[in-house]
Amino acid sequence: MSEKDTEKIQENSEKIKDFGQVRLEHHIHLLSVIGEIEGHECLSANTKTTKYEHVLPQLAAIEDSSDIQGLLVLLNTVGGDVEAGLAIAEMIASISKPTVSLVLGGSHSIGVPIAVSTDYSFIVETGTMVIHPVRMNGTVIGAPQTYDYFRQMQDRILGFISSHCRAKRERLEELMLDTGMLTKDLGTILVGSQAVEEGIIDQTGGIREAIQKLHEMIP
Repeated sequence: MSEKDTEKIQENSEKIKDFGQVRLEHHIHLLSVIGEIEGHECLSANTKTTKYEHVLPQLAAIEDSSDIQGLLVLLNTVGGDVEAGLAIAEMIASISKPTVSLVLGGSHSIGVPIAVSTDYSFIVETGTMVIHPVRMNGTVIGAPQTYDYFRQMQDRILGFISSHCRAKRERLEELMLDTGMLTKDLGTILVGSQAVEEGIIDQTGGIREAIQKLHEMIP
């Protein structure tokens, strides 16, 4: 192995360790969205997180790069901060280069908008997606304005998802407010092909299909 190859491997290892990102061959950038999406507050050091302050600048660099020709997004996330998740989703959706997402273990909650923000999306057969209403931790003021704000946030999420996939907004709201699936909670769990049948994800498949699709989309 040449010294140049060794340096490249070390550089990629550092990028994966620090940011969960790496440059693949054939000018494809890999972005992984894992664990909990961290917002304005830092989470516990024991929590696996995707930090939006790392992801947003990198997405801008990808858009501006003359070398990178496509973006592959791998998702295995429980969700997290709504504002941070939507910011990442909006950035990915506005990238002019071909983009493909692949849902692995799961893409729950605010991970759903990120999964559908790409030009084409895949989910493995055992992958899951959980669609549920907006939740908030900590002290909440029990006033009508608080519930109006929750509703506004849910409308933003539903609007984004429905505009970036084949699922209708009304159906997404039905899934979000379903009372029969999640014990003691509202929402729906979709597994693999169910997400495709609902029109949220384009196709079932794995990393082979995702990379092949991205190569087809790159001019």
